[in-house]
Amino acid sequence: MKYYCEDSQQVLQELNSQKSGLTEKEAAERLLQNGANELKAAKGKSLLRRFAEQVADPMIVILLAAAAISGVLAVLENDSFADVIIILAVVLINAVLGVYQESKAEKAIEALQDMAAATSKVVRDGKMSSILSKDLVVGDIICLEAGDAVPADARILESASLKAEEAALTGESVPVTKLIDQIFLADGERDVPLGDRKNMVYMGSTIVYGRAVAVVTATGMDTEMGKIADALSQAQEGQTPLQRKLTQLSKVLTKLVIGICVLVFAIQMIRAGSLNFEVALNCGFPCSGGDPGRTCGSCDSGTFHRCNEHVKTKRDHPPADCSGNSWLCSGDLLG
Repeated sequence: MKYYCEDSQQVLQELNSQKSGLTEKEAAERLLQNGANELKAAKGKSLLRRFAEQVADPMIVILLAAAAISGVLAVLENDSFADVIIILAVVLINAVLGVYQESKAEKAIEALQDMAAATSKVVRDGKMSSILSKDLVVGDIICLEAGDAVPADARILESASLKAEEAALTGESVPVTKLIDQIFLADGERDVPLGDRKNMVYMGSTIVYGRAVAVVTATGMDTEMGKIADALSQAQEGQTPLQRKLTQLSKVLTKLVIGICVLVFAIQMIRAGSLNFEVALNCGFPCSGGDPGRTCGSCDSGTFHRCNEHVKTKRDHPPADCSGNSWLCSGDLLG
């Protein structure tokens, strides 16, 4: 409802209220119907989810991959697992500290919210009393003065040099002078901007000067502050430019580390004797009178003879028969 476009008496009629305030019975019924005057808190994350988010960091993933590769190499070489233990200890400590700091911050915010459970001066049954702001209902008559935080959205009924700071809602740092006059829409206008609603005060703003009497028009998530909080809760959290750059760097490092690890793994496998390379030099003509498995050939540096895995080299031309030659095991060369 556009209560700022209506006369104060008309607003009271629409809200079924009066300047003497609601009765305690009416207030209790409205509180039961509309709920408490408080913003819905965001659903907290479970401990397991917080821990998973810490471990899902790209740099942590790289460390875990390094630990896995170190573990495989340690098993193959029957080596110490010291590197694996150190890496996993660092990852675990980082995750635990991250979860602890996040939980500590949330508890601090909750403590501040409990401390900020403000009270409001309200008129009920013709008497002024002080109640918890969360117990306010639509139609309550509230009294505001300098230093008070506005507990709910309200239409001003009486004002004495009232000024309110609304930076949390409009971004305007200069206090706004409030009036009680009805606001009229210009031709073609469909609504009035929030900062121009001079006869309204909103949850989240603060009275910096003067005093006023107002009737509550909206509470809880129905307030302008509640609408902002609801929009923020539904908005998807995006990455900052720094986070995007770190993510790109992590991807590059991941590919580089994987490549290096594969290379190191292959070298270690070769050194461990898991891969054997046989260099076979065959120049293409058979030995005469010898074993069919033997071949004789001529290279640039001279002649070599090979029978199966036995190799012999000579500096002269190949003889007609290889049978008189002595043979050495694979890898042994005679010049």
